[in-house]
Amino acid sequence: MNQRLVYVVSDSGGETAELVVKAAASQFYASPIQVKRVPYVEDKTTLAEVVALAKMNRAIIAFTLVVPEMREFLLAEAAREGVVAYDIIGPLIEKMSDLFQLTPRYEPGQVRVLDEDYFKKIEAIEFAVKYDDGRDPRGILRADIVLIGVSRTSKTPLSQYLAHKRLKVANVPIVPEVEPPEQLFQVGSGKCFGLKISPDKLLSIRRERLKSLGLNDQAIYANMDRIKEELAYFDEVVKKIGCDVIDVTNKAVEETASIIMKKLKR
Repeated sequence: MNQRLVYVVSDSGGETAELVVKAAASQFYASPIQVKRVPYVEDKTTLAEVVALAKMNRAIIAFTLVVPEMREFLLAEAAREGVVAYDIIGPLIEKMSDLFQLTPRYEPGQVRVLDEDYFKKIEAIEFAVKYDDGRDPRGILRADIVLIGVSRTSKTPLSQYLAHKRLKVANVPIVPEVEPPEQLFQVGSGKCFGLKISPDKLLSIRRERLKSLGLNDQAIYANMDRIKEELAYFDEVVKKIGCDVIDVTNKAVEETASIIMKKLKR
């Protein structure tokens, strides 16, 4: 079988385990590895079924199970069936317990506990939605971060990503025909970030966007002269504000967010 498969098993949502597996799998981009998540596992029957599937598909099992009895059962069942099973969280729990002389709770889902930090994240996400795309300029002065840029520079996904880091983000589109809101020039330059992109990259992104909407990709929105006009106006605005500018041409949202957070810390 040519399929390369990893089953991610968890007694919670499994997002953490899936991220770890995908990070490892990304090192083998020439031979894609498929990841299938099996979340909220509460019984040994399900574990035995996953082992049987992994054996049939010659797959690996990566798991985050905090209850020792469940971890031991899965490892024993996998060993009996000749399946590779990798414990992502168990050994770390044991190391922490031994070194710090602490007793683990062994309760699934503790990372999702509704504590103050959780509610801060929800508040930040709601803020990013409310003040997305310049729809209410009053949010600019209340934001931790203000993002500005022409259309299709990833302002919205970047706002949402930063919101998951408990940061309140407002974003404002820069359009030559629309005067930027006055609040944009009142906010401290240290928390305002301009998102810059190369004309060629922006042209490509906009054309793909129009195609996905079933529209003519030769529209003015995806015209090079228009794009250059928008970017020139963007340069004028950021110069007037005096804010930092980040080139997002070949950057993933996560990379841009990391740059912004490092600048904020400084």
